[in-house]
Parts: sequence; structure tokens; C-alpha cells
Amino acid sequence: MTKEENEKRLEYLKGIVRRLPDKPGSYQFYDEEKTIIYVGKAKSLKNRVSSYFHTEVDRFKTKVLVSKIFDISYTVVNTEEDALLLENSLIKKYNPRYNVLLKDGKTYPSICITNEYFPRIFKTRTINKKWGQYYGPYAKVSAMYDVLNLIKELYSPRTCRQPITKEGIQSGKYHVCLDYHIKKCMGPCVGKQTYEDYQKNIAQAREILKGNTREVLRDLKDEMLRLSEELRFEEAEEVKRKYLALDGFVSKSQVVSQTIDKVDVFSITSDEKMAFINYIHVSNGSINQSFTIEYKKKLNETDEELLQLGIIELRERFKSDSKEIIVQEQVDVELDGVKFTVPKLGDKKKLLDLSIMNCKEYKFDRLKQAEKLNPEQKQTRLMKELQDKLHLPKLPYQIECFDNSNISGTDAVAACIVFKKMKPSKRDYKRYNIKTVVGPDDYASMKEVVHRRYTRLIEEEQPLPDLIIADGGKGQMEIIRQVIQDELNLDIPIAGLAKDDRHRTNELLYGFPPMKIALKVESELFHVLTQIQDEVHRFAITFHRDKRSKRALHSEMDDIKGIGPKTRDELLNALKTVKKIREAELSILSDLIGPAKAQIIYQHFHPEEI
Repeated sequence: MTKEENEKRLEYLKGIVRRLPDKPGSYQFYDEEKTIIYVGKAKSLKNRVSSYFHTEVDRFKTKVLVSKIFDISYTVVNTEEDALLLENSLIKKYNPRYNVLLKDGKTYPSICITNEYFPRIFKTRTINKKWGQYYGPYAKVSAMYDVLNLIKELYSPRTCRQPITKEGIQSGKYHVCLDYHIKKCMGPCVGKQTYEDYQKNIAQAREILKGNTREVLRDLKDEMLRLSEELRFEEAEEVKRKYLALDGFVSKSQVVSQTIDKVDVFSITSDEKMAFINYIHVSNGSINQSFTIEYKKKLNETDEELLQLGIIELRERFKSDSKEIIVQEQVDVELDGVKFTVPKLGDKKKLLDLSIMNCKEYKFDRLKQAEKLNPEQKQTRLMKELQDKLHLPKLPYQIECFDNSNISGTDAVAACIVFKKMKPSKRDYKRYNIKTVVGPDDYASMKEVVHRRYTRLIEEEQPLPDLIIADGGKGQMEIIRQVIQDELNLDIPIAGLAKDDRHRTNELLYGFPPMKIALKVESELFHVLTQIQDEVHRFAITFHRDKRSKRALHSEMDDIKGIGPKTRDELLNALKTVKKIREAELSILSDLIGPAKAQIIYQHFHPEEI
């Protein structure tokens, strides 16, 4: 696209923006092919959409999005809640390229109660609302099986797939199966169980799946007492069995507080790429649903923006009509009849903490899953990534990095650190006193140290590194190349880490002549390379400081033959400084340490008087 074409495109878009109403609604961005690439919502369409075209927009990803926009459409709604719902609907329908990617957990199972004359209850991963009503999805499959097993134990719903009709039962079309004989089914297909009794069981099963266990327990208790009063003890005993089974199941569940009913809890945790939103639903004082979704970020979306999407998505998915939502911070969104609460103490705060913990655990579990529970997987992945970036012949298992340190050429030292499997191997670190260089010459110092290092490795037949990194730019790389390739005839790849004006690492160099290697500063690989650079700098500086400290502590008194540390310390304690010792009369020195030693010291400082 030419500059003139781009200016024409922007002028067309700004014309649309100027005509936008100052009302809530949803807006859609289209690319050159008339495909929706982004869907958003706003309290004020005019203010929100115009913000994309401000000259001070500095977010790179937003600039990329704007460069792809060729047309804009919008839909005005009455409330912000309607805008949220519309945005959510359009994102799910069109899956725009620059919207967050919702990983909606379609692989998680749900429990289905069919719409048949005698409904069946079973787990499924396929959602088709024509078949029946669905409960879930269940992130923990074990929890789903616990509920299913409880329902089977209490109500023994049929498991056969034959389509049972009222007419078929009356005509004797069906025959009982093995489940009836082993008491896993009560035989509704042959009239052994009435339609009314079967439907009552299904109704109670629905309440259990909704989490309304207290109502079911109350109904069972009432029925048990009624049957006892009517002297129908066998039937009362059967109801008691159900009551005890359900009560035992409920006692194992998470009871929050008997005063909390129909509350939704949402929390979010995120990183630069992903966001995780946890949802907990509390009914009748018990947690009956906990689920976490993940979003893949596309445009550096804020946690608040993503949480708004997550609240709409999850409440719609789980058909929640709770009138209170507990969150970490106030959310700038209004839902009809819904109150947002940010608790600081009490049971609601404990609920929020539980949701946050679940969110973090889910994120951690996803990370473990990504690394396949292999502690070395991450290091191997990073080595492979670095190998691919630099086109290295093999994985950079052993990486070595060098740095110099001196002050105006004094106390010149150098350091070499070793990383193995992207982790520091401190027992292999080496420190060097510069021997052949006089004055502040970093290049000459680097040349000496590199030559000493690899000459010794060759002589001792030690393994050579797979990659050498210079803590500096092109100059340091060239010095190392001269030693490695020209003098020692070694074939070791050499890279460099250069810093910007603020002394922050900003680029990776490789090759001769050195070329910049594309690497995102927020990536894990860049962080490891920065760690290598910081570590060699720390190691070199520490060695240099130690050397300077030892020299600073060295006294001129240490150079006087015949005077030991004890005599030196006695004089320094008495006269405080070497200057005062030099200026002291012989008689004063004799009084302090005796005439013989006093004569040695006096002659040292006054040789002209000998």
C-alpha cells in the first residue's frame, strides 16, 4: 500500500468515527477482504473507537490492528450489559483474528438428561440441546463420576437406548434386561415402575445436579416421616437409604456458609500471553460448580477487559441467574439486578481466596502439562529455540561467556561463566588476573583470557563449549573470533549481547559480520540470555572488588623486613596512621615497641639519615 493509499484509508475511517453516536454498543473492524478481524464493546462508541486512531497510541499490537482496518460497522444497544452480550455473541460467531482466543474446554464432559418419555442420564462430550438438558461441563472428571454414581445409587435410571413410549409399554412391546435382574433398573419399560415415580426421581436428580441438595434432603426426610406414620416401613427404609447416601455425599462437598446462597465468584490471573478466569457457583451454602477457562491474548488486553468477557461467557454457559458476583476488584460493568462485591473479610473473602487459588493452580497445571511434567523439558525447549534462531549445528548444551573488569587499568581481571542446559554451572566458573596487558585495554585483556582458557581446555582434553557469548558488541565478538578461529583453529559458534544507552540488553548478535537476531525481549529465551550476561558481569565485578579490597588493606608496614603483623598492629593502634608513624621521633617509637625494632622502622622511613 502506498503512502497516499494509506492516508486515504485513514481519512475514510476517521470519517466513520466522526459520525459514531455517543451511545453504548458493539463495533466491528473489517480487513481488506471484508472479513471481521476485531469485535469490541463500549459505553460510548464514539470515544472508544476514536481512541484507536489517536496519534499517541504507542502499543505495537494496537498499531498493527489499525493498519489492517479498512472498514468499521457498529450496533447501538440500550445498555452496557446488552453491549457485553452482543460482543460475546459476535466473538463466538466470527472468531475474529485479533480478539482474545477463548479456549472453551469443549473436551470437558457434561451430564445429559434426555427429553425422552423415560429420560436417561449419562455423561457426554457432545452438546446438542435437542437431545435434552446438560449440566456441566466438569473440569474434574472424578467429581462428575461421583455425582453420576450417586444418582445411579439413589434412583437407578434406565441405561438402555431403546425408544420407550407409553403405547409400547401398554402393548407389551418391551422386555426387561439384565439391569432389572441385578437391581440396577426398576423396569419402567414393562410397568414395574410407574411413570410418576420415575419422573419424581428424575426431578430430584436434576436438583442434585443443580446443587440444590438441601431441598432434596428435606423432601426425602419429609417422605420418610410420612411413610413411617402410614406404617409403610419397608418403603420408609428405602427412602432412608437414599437420604443417608445423599447426606454422606453432601458432607464430603465444600460447605461454605449456610447464609450464602446463589452467589457467583470470579477471579483472574494472567501473563503476557494467556489469561485464566475461574468461576465458582455457590448454592445453598455449598460449592456446586467450579470451572476455569483460558484466553489467549491478542492485543495486550487488560485483566478487567478479559474478566468482563469471562463473566458474560461463564454466566451464559452455566445459565446462572445469581444476583451477587464476588470479584477481586470492582469491574466497570453493570448487569441488570446484579450486585458486585469485593470482600475484605469473612466467608465471602474465603470464597474469593479459594477461587484465586483454583485459578493459580489451573495455570500451574497447564504449565506442567506444557512441559510434560519433565523438569528438563523447559531447558531442552530453550536450547532448541536458541539453536533454531542461530542455526547452530547442535544444541547449545554448554554456553560460556566472558567479561572484563578494571578501573583505569588497575587491578584488571576477567571472568568466564559456564551455563549447562541453560542453568549456571558454578563449579566450572573461572577467574583470571590479567598478566600481559598494561593499562585499560579491554580488547587485549579479552584476547589474553580467551587464549588462556581454550589453550588449557585443549591441553587437558576438556570438552569445548557449544556456544561462546561475548558480553559486548561487535568488537568483543571479533576479538574472540581472532583467537578461536585464526589462532586456535577451532570451530565454535560466537554470539554477542549488546546493550542500549541505558545499559540494558537489547539485542542478540550472531555471525560475521554480526547480524541482529530477532528476539522478543519478553520471551523466556531472552530472559535466559540476559541472565547469562548479568551473571558474568556480577562474577567479574565481585572478583575485581575482592582484589581491590585486599590491595587497599595492604599497608606499607607490611613491606618492612623484620617487622611482623603484631608490631605493625601495636604501632597502628597507638599512632593510628602510617603517616604519623613516618613522622614519629625515634624515642617515641622506642617507647612503644623497643629500641631494636624502632631503629628498623625509623631507618626505613628516613634512609637519608643513615
